[in-house]
Amino acid sequence: MSEQRYNLLGADRITSRQVDELVGLARGIAADGVINQGEVEFLQKWLAANIAISDQPMIRRLYDRVNTILADGVADEEECAELLDTLSSFSSRDFELGEVMKPSTLPLCDPAPTLSFRAQRYCFTGTFGFGGRRECEQAVLERGGTAGTLTQRTTVLVIGSYATESWKHSAFGTKIVKAVDFRESGMPINIVSEEHWISHL
Repeated sequence: MSEQRYNLLGADRITSRQVDELVGLARGIAADGVINQGEVEFLQKWLAANIAISDQPMIRRLYDRVNTILADGVADEEECAELLDTLSSFSSRDFELGEVMKPSTLPLCDPAPTLSFRAQRYCFTGTFGFGGRRECEQAVLERGGTAGTLTQRTTVLVIGSYATESWKHSAFGTKIVKAVDFRESGMPINIVSEEHWISHL
């Protein structure tokens, strides 16, 4: 066996072990149904120690996500809830981190509306490929809109790309259900995918 082939097989074994270890870690963190600041910081340290020897996109994406959450030094309640949902799904292998939810499972506006930003109020829910929730909100602010929690004044709810089929039972599912209720009662709120939102930036 050539040295190159041997090194390649060794790298494959390391990657497989890393993923198995990460699944176990995610399962342990998510087991009690809550995630706290200390657990987020521990996860960040594990990912930092492993990312240099991994070519797994899921590890890199999760590392970027955790870094974004801790960028201001505080993992707030909503960020922890979203991360918990991601870890729960990942640990049960419901999806690969990065799997895009099938649009048909979501109550998205059909046809998807043309989006504008000035004088529009956006709300973001779920886990985003674009970046953390604050980064998404900043992109709206830079274009003349406002962003924040879901209220009756919200004009656009953007749903992050990374999710599971069981979104109704996820940490962010209640916002989606609430937005649908607003829409069905005649309020002018649009529900769109992250992909559609990005196409208007």
